[in-house]
Amino acid sequence: MTFYEQIVNEVQMSNYSRYYNVYASGRTVVPLTKKEPLPYEEQIQDFVQKVKDADCVIVGGASGLSAAGGGDFYYEDNASYRKYFGKYAEKYGFKGAFAGTFAHWDSREEFWGYMATFLHTTQHAEVRKPYLDLDAVLADKEFFVLTTNQDTQFVKLYPESKVAQIQGDHRFFQCSRCCTDEVWDAVKPVQEMIDAMGEGTEVPKELIPRCSHCGAEAFPWVRGYGNFLTGKKYEEEYQKTSDYILAHKDEKILFLELGVGRLTPMFIQEPFWALVNSLPQTTYISVNKDYAFLPEAIEDRGLAIQADIGKVLEDVRSEMKKKVTAV
Repeated sequence: MTFYEQIVNEVQMSNYSRYYNVYASGRTVVPLTKKEPLPYEEQIQDFVQKVKDADCVIVGGASGLSAAGGGDFYYEDNASYRKYFGKYAEKYGFKGAFAGTFAHWDSREEFWGYMATFLHTTQHAEVRKPYLDLDAVLADKEFFVLTTNQDTQFVKLYPESKVAQIQGDHRFFQCSRCCTDEVWDAVKPVQEMIDAMGEGTEVPKELIPRCSHCGAEAFPWVRGYGNFLTGKKYEEEYQKTSDYILAHKDEKILFLELGVGRLTPMFIQEPFWALVNSLPQTTYISVNKDYAFLPEAIEDRGLAIQADIGKVLEDVRSEMKKKVTAV
């Protein structure tokens, strides 16, 4: 087990698993600062300064980051959800893209019509503005990205070596029975299903992707709505994260957390808190539209901003540009 995965397991067992009801209610068991937050304009200045002072930045990107840029169709019945999934929403009535993955389908052909629509939507989405603003903020810094997002936004911007997708990746299939440790390309078969389906809701039976070893249906290589394969590729993602942290542990690392939800704090948020607490030269920033959690133990080296992530990154980018122009 890798260094970072050990931290994930430790915080999950000691906090999340023991106090699930606390987390499910939107809280945390970690003691938080009692200090009043700075005014928003000063928070932006502090953000800029922390980036400037850091030797490197480790970004923890989660669902709120994509949602801030329009990728908000996963849990809500909203305009973007209806745009991509309207024909299925009308027939089945589920609310949000993830709900469809657990729906009772009339046929496997229709299930795969839906799944192909889901995967095609994320595989071919343009890089969203918050990601572009973040890229500009990181332009002159050494950095690494750890993400629980499966929507391929980060790997559209950066080489695989700079990104760890520890919750899977919509570009790959796996065996639904996990009979093999292999993952394989999903982009081409998804496009073939989309082309064959047209305006309908079903794909031809012969296009349903299957494992070449056992013949079982394939499934997207993602955690959350299937039998997630935690094999070689999964370990490689964690290894990249561990290697980067250990290589830079004596430097001034800024841990930048963006958009972590309350049901998955064990993958990014609480490991970041633990690392900042144990590495005294590091700093921490979180941005979230729903809450501002800053642990008491790291309050003097941390910043928690409760605001729209898209606006924060846009404002930080603008402030950095002003400072460069002024010089």
